[in-house]
Amino acid sequence: MSLDAQDQETTTDTVLGGRVQLVQPRRGHRAGHDAVLLAAAVPALPGERVLDLGAGVGTAAFCLAARVAVGYLTLVEIDPALAVLAEQNAAANGYGNRTRVIVMDALARGAPREKAGLLVGEIDRVITNPPFHDTPRHRASPAAGKRLAHAAGDDLLAGFLRTAVSVLRPGGTVTLIHRADQPEALLAALRGRFGGVTLRPVHPKPGAPAVRLIATGIKGSRAPVSILPGLVLQDGEGRPTPEAEAILREGKGF
Repeated sequence: MSLDAQDQETTTDTVLGGRVQLVQPRRGHRAGHDAVLLAAAVPALPGERVLDLGAGVGTAAFCLAARVAVGYLTLVEIDPALAVLAEQNAAANGYGNRTRVIVMDALARGAPREKAGLLVGEIDRVITNPPFHDTPRHRASPAAGKRLAHAAGDDLLAGFLRTAVSVLRPGGTVTLIHRADQPEALLAALRGRFGGVTLRPVHPKPGAPAVRLIATGIKGSRAPVSILPGLVLQDGEGRPTPEAEAILREGKGF
């Protein structure tokens, strides 16, 4: 699916306090806190191979690369228009020579995936911000790009994780961000594919229910699920907490 005509206009913005520059559609799905938080949670090491499934314009991948000198980035994006912007952003941020952008459905299996160069066991870390809004319960956005990024069917999360576990090496990890009111769906999709799962709740303010869960799972692990300390984005006065500021503006991991 291509971007609507209204989505063809772009803006140039920055995240991580100006460390990452992004050209992105003026309307539709745009870079936000989710992608930055996702990147901060990835346990990547220098030189490792990273795959971003459903990469959009590359926000999460390039935020991760700004924090860790990863070896090679592969971005998979189904929308050709967004893939073009991701390539531009790779070059603008100095990652062009170690970034490959593939126009492909993240759910592709078998021959199409192998033809695109995603081979079994070749990736160290997978990151993904999969579509997680339940279509029957959420009004679809009028912008096609935003609908594509947010509307999910029942099997979509499992499909993203099926791709992740296929391309990861043994001991490799997947890190994803998901809505916090459906932990059972998240854990069910991870079960049988990943172990040693950690869940970190993200709260908008003190005392408020979590709005996001950031999960990391290890391929081949049999370790149990752990719930990590939550991240609170704003204090009682509506100001960013020091922890959130360190992640969202200073590029720290957690």
